[in-house]
Amino acid sequence: MKPKPHLNESGLYDYAIKALGRHMRTEAELRRLMRMRVEPGDRGTAIIDATIARLKENGYLDDAAYAEIYARLRQQNEKLGQRRVSQNLTQKGVSRQIITDAVEARYADTDEEALARQHLDRKRIRKPVNEKETARVMRRLVAAGFSTSVIYKILRQWNIPDESLSALDNLEEDPKCE
Repeated sequence: MKPKPHLNESGLYDYAIKALGRHMRTEAELRRLMRMRVEPGDRGTAIIDATIARLKENGYLDDAAYAEIYARLRQQNEKLGQRRVSQNLTQKGVSRQIITDAVEARYADTDEEALARQHLDRKRIRKPVNEKETARVMRRLVAAGFSTSVIYKILRQWNIPDESLSALDNLEEDPKCE
């Protein structure tokens, strides 16, 4: 397979429009895609910068709008906690300030416990019957981005014995839970 030819500014703009037409992307994601389509070095970077500026000017690329929509959809559809949404947006290359603004605005009036319960219902996770299942439920809720205080509150309301909850304390620091 022969390599694709390098694109000029107008060709790169058309490529970017098509890429954005397939699905929304952050500026960082789009830059990564476009980097493969231009010549390496300063000239390619200048073409990418000019294309990004033109996309922003025309309203096709807006990380703040992307972050707001992303946070809304993850909260409403997947019932994810704000920590998980923040982590995902960070991975997508959105700036820390934009993430903070979008997530705080989206989750300001949200009852995290109710959202965690909705997440459990959505994933069909039921009340655990032993320590192993309790640990599994906790790991799932931590991975979904909920705070440990909310997780413990839900587990206590399920009348999980305190011995089982104290056995979970070491899971909080477990890096595999993130």
